[in-house]
Formats: sequence, structure tokens, C-alpha cells
Amino acid sequence: MTRGRRTQAAELEVRLLREGIIESRHFVQAVICDNRGRNLLVAGSAETATFVRSALKPFQALAVTTTGTLERYGLTDRDLAIICSSHKGTIEQVRQAFNILWRADVDPTVLQCPVPTGKRSRLEYNCSGKHAGMLAVCQQRNFPLSSYLQRSHPVQQLILQKVAEQLRMPAEEFISARDDCGAPTYFMQLGQIASLYARLASGESLDMERIVRAMTHHPAMVAGEGEFDTELMRLTEGELVSKAGAEGIQCIGRLGEGMGLAIKVMDGAKRAKYAVAIHLLKQMGWISPSVSETLSESFMTMSSVTRLEVAGELSML
Repeated sequence: MTRGRRTQAAELEVRLLREGIIESRHFVQAVICDNRGRNLLVAGSAETATFVRSALKPFQALAVTTTGTLERYGLTDRDLAIICSSHKGTIEQVRQAFNILWRADVDPTVLQCPVPTGKRSRLEYNCSGKHAGMLAVCQQRNFPLSSYLQRSHPVQQLILQKVAEQLRMPAEEFISARDDCGAPTYFMQLGQIASLYARLASGESLDMERIVRAMTHHPAMVAGEGEFDTELMRLTEGELVSKAGAEGIQCIGRLGEGMGLAIKVMDGAKRAKYAVAIHLLKQMGWISPSVSETLSESFMTMSSVTRLEVAGELSML
């Protein structure tokens, strides 16, 4: 997936400054890829492998958009946005996840995602929309409901096939593990993850275009008020699609240009991925100075005495 002989460059460094003095450091790798799978710019190595975590959700949603499930149950773009979400468990978000199950005539007790600490319902878990979408596909296809999270289950095999098609790889080559919500997640090179987001943003697939439209038109469903994905998509008004993942994963697609950005904080720190995303989006000209300033105030200013700064830039391969 690389061009030429060069395959890596210097990592990015995120520094926490306390009254201007460095207190902590995070090291970060990032890749920008086009929709033909070519790595264009890199910090670190495009071949660094990691679990994609919740950044996989827009592609897991392909099981819903490609099977007629949306049409069968009259699901809307708001439903599709919550299927792609890592939500905060607000009443509005929980009701949207429930709406999918209700329309598909699936009892909420079939959900197998965890109950969040201090909560009472699995619907409040941040991945409940994804699980509801999987169950709606199972209902539409007459797949078994009780075993929907098993890697050998038809709905999980369908998702794997869709992801494999996007990367033009044999499905059997993927390495999987169980995510915290119980569903399979996949171990991929950072360049492959960036390629997925380039494909998502390219506009070449009607199924993925609908996923993008749902996420960008309903950003509050995707994460929640004050969350990075929601605020970035709201501020850029449909120019960028954004999805975070646990352990320092952040992915962004530039709509219309078929370019994808994948970020991995090597120690998994959440704060560092947002700082790097803002830094790189500004460097690439994907956000305006005013948007950069707004995001920086929210995600790079930690307190009255601490802030984040990013050193380094992407290099051409």
C-alpha cells in the first residue's frame, strides 16, 4: 500500500504543558491514504498494526445498508447514525437505539452488550446502536438472534466480508479479537484503516454515502454534545466524517476528495488523539482557522494552567 522505498517517518509528539513546562509526553502515529489504497503522508509507519475498535462501526453498518434492512423496517438516517455511534447514553440516544429494535420486532433483552456501570439497561451502553443494527439484520435475514456476537455467526461473517471487500483482501486473512462490547474487532495496519475512511469519504458507493450522510446530518447521535466527533462534524458542516475508537484511535474522512486519516496514540491516551487530529486537520487545510481555534479551546486547553501542544508533521512517502 506504499509508494517508493520509504515506509516510515518521525512520530508526532503530544506534550502536556503545565504553565509552559513539559509534564507528560505521548507519541502518535498517523497516516493519510487515498481511496485507491495509496499511503500519501505518514508520521511513524503506515504498517503499524492495531485494533480498529469503534472506528469500525461505519463499516459494520454496511450489513444494514446492503441487505435491505433499512427499507424492510423503515429505518431512518437517525437510526443509521446511532448504529454507527459510540454514544453517551442520553435519553434521546437510548430511544433511538430502542426504535431500531422496536421496528424490527426484536425484544431488547436479546441485546448482549454490557450494562454500563451505574446504569440499568443495555440500551444505555455506548455500542447499543451497533448491536441493535446487527440484530435487525439477523431478523431480516432469519439469522439466529441468541448467538449474534459469535465470530462464526452469519451476521459477523457478513460484516467481515464487507470490510474485506473494501480492502480487497481475503476475509480469512483478518485477525480478530473480542471488543469490550462483545462483538469482533479487527487487527489492521494503520494504512488499511486510513484506506477504509478514504473509501467511506469517496462517494463511490451509495451504501457508504448513506452512512456518511446519516453521520454528518445527525452528529449528535454519533457521540454526543461536547464530544469530538460530534463537534467536528457539526463545525465542518458535512465536509468531514469522524469516528473515534478506544485506545487512542481517531479516524476522519475528507468528503468528495476520497482521503482518509487514521491516528493511533501509542499509549492509548484519549486526550492526545484529539490534539493530533486538530493539528493535522489544520496542517492539511481540512478545517478553517476559526474551527481550529474552537476545537483547540475545547480539546487542547486542559485547565487554566495546563494545555496540550503537538510537535511534528506528516511526511510524504
